[in-house]
Amino acid sequence: MDRLAKRILAVVALFVLVVAGILVTRSRTVSTEAPGPAPTRADLSIKDVELQEESTDGSRWQLVADQASVFDAEGRTALKNLRVRVQDADRAWTIVGDEGDYFKATNDLEVRRNVVMTSDDGLRIETTVLRWKGAERRLWTDVPVRLFRNGAVIDGTALSVVMAQEETAVKGRVRARFNGREPRS
Repeated sequence: MDRLAKRILAVVALFVLVVAGILVTRSRTVSTEAPGPAPTRADLSIKDVELQEESTDGSRWQLVADQASVFDAEGRTALKNLRVRVQDADRAWTIVGDEGDYFKATNDLEVRRNVVMTSDDGLRIETTVLRWKGAERRLWTDVPVRLFRNGAVIDGTALSVVMAQEETAVKGRVRARFNGREPRS
């Protein structure tokens, strides 16, 4: 009887070791995907895109992207590695980002990931999401933002710029440093 119990214990231990070995081997196996681009449900995909438009008020903009995927049903164009250059009568600015969406019906634009906006008057804005609302001529974000200008650095949790009123608001908990110095307590 003692021998039988030892044999059963040995078989169970061997079974546990085999199952554990299989599980460890499968968890360390790297799954690979098929090479090539991921399938897309876009109606149209274009590489090296360049769009330009001039408004009746004399302002113009240019959008350049490495890739665009057009989704007609949504009225949206998904963009990769984009750069937008806007020229008004008295100023110009450039927005760059890793990806974004352009909404044709409203002329709205959302730029995401590593977003940097620079203007010809020395303003620089860094954030992870920046949106343009065409009808309101409003630039805004609801995520942390950092503004640089003439040695001043302003950090906030949101930003709203209304072009018609030339009004800029940094919202949330705001921290400002001027001439590169930390604020005094």
